[in-house]
Amino acid sequence: MQSTVLIVDDEPNIRRMLGALLRAEGYRVREAGSGKGALAEVMGEEPDAVLMDLYMADETGLDALPRLKQAAPDLPVVMMSGKASLSDAVRATKLGAFHFIEKPLTPEAVLLTLRSALELRKTREINRALREELGEDREMVGRSAAMEAVRVLIGRVAPTDARVLISGESGTGKEVAASAIHRLSPRAGGPLIRLNCAAIPRDLVESELFGHERGSFTGATERRRGRFELASGGTLFLDEIGDLSLEAQAKLLRALEAGEIERVGGSETISVDVRILAATNKDLRAEVAGGRFREDLFFRLNVIPLHLPPLRERRDDVPLLVDHFLARHRARTGLKPPRLSPAATEVLVRHAWPGNVRELANILERLAILHADAEVGAGELRGVLAGSGPAPAGEDAAAYRDGDERSLADRLDDYERRLLGGALDAADGSVAEAARRLRTDRANLYRRMRRLGIER
Repeated sequence: MQSTVLIVDDEPNIRRMLGALLRAEGYRVREAGSGKGALAEVMGEEPDAVLMDLYMADETGLDALPRLKQAAPDLPVVMMSGKASLSDAVRATKLGAFHFIEKPLTPEAVLLTLRSALELRKTREINRALREELGEDREMVGRSAAMEAVRVLIGRVAPTDARVLISGESGTGKEVAASAIHRLSPRAGGPLIRLNCAAIPRDLVESELFGHERGSFTGATERRRGRFELASGGTLFLDEIGDLSLEAQAKLLRALEAGEIERVGGSETISVDVRILAATNKDLRAEVAGGRFREDLFFRLNVIPLHLPPLRERRDDVPLLVDHFLARHRARTGLKPPRLSPAATEVLVRHAWPGNVRELANILERLAILHADAEVGAGELRGVLAGSGPAPAGEDAAAYRDGDERSLADRLDDYERRLLGGALDAADGSVAEAARRLRTDRANLYRRMRRLGIER
């Protein structure tokens, strides 16, 4: 993928020499003979880096530098001069210059500095994308036969560049599986970039995927790379792929087939080297049959299908997950975890877990906060589980044996709290999504939450 470098110098010979060197190395080159010209170039189409002379006829590079950084804060600017003093170099650095190189320029110094500047820019953009999609680095926990089968398949597919379609209910760990595939692949040294297709407004999906140029639409105040460019050399994880619109699916398909993209509002074709991992909690074959998902895109993504089992199908892993999440909470907060009695652990094993591993993690965090460094029995655990989700058949009978003699109204309220809480946990706290899952409207769900004291 080519990068664009803007050369700013009032000496045509310097621009010509640097331009020839950079073009020979595969860079795209633009030129400006003054600080004002440089600002106009940056405002028109932001380059990836700038090489700017310190002393020019109309103004110094130190005068132009603050305006360039104000227009493009992430733009790395390398200052050049043969007459600069140490105080000039210090001032340039304070004003935001990436580096300072002395004339006469050597090819080695220019190219080395430029590569470092471009790496810094890409790192900043990747970090920004990661902050937007902030999540913890998690590992796959479990020794059940179902999880061993998942591990074996990941071990086989990770060293290849094959596309993987990860399916499973919400909360089963699809993002964790994608992270494991990336970590075990030859691309592990490159970025793993995630895009939640369900969380992006429909009219911004193309911009998120492919990037946009400054001024290409209202609010596009600066050029921005899309997830494809940020993931080049690494892996792009498209979560909730089944929520993409048909129009966005068509554009994604073209990018996959060509290995090239165009930013929104741009005319330049950009080559990208990306491995695609996709995930969904929908039955994409049914979506294809219903005309809501493109069949050709489905076949492109579904080279290797990987299904993650729900927690209710691997109950033997629940005690291991309990230990894992409580240990992680202690490492993060310093609080001593609660001690679960065998009966309390059995309650967790028997629970339905409609929100799967994510719901279990949320419940254990709640437990660790409310019962830090305390013994927790089955009764206390049921109090924490209230608002989590419906209990499986047989648990109410166990409640009688444990001396639970609540009234019918209290039991019905408890059941409703579990049902609503489970839907909210499975929907990551989104009331709108929980209402959709429960086939009711948001107003009704809010009324029930207020009555039952459920806060989100």
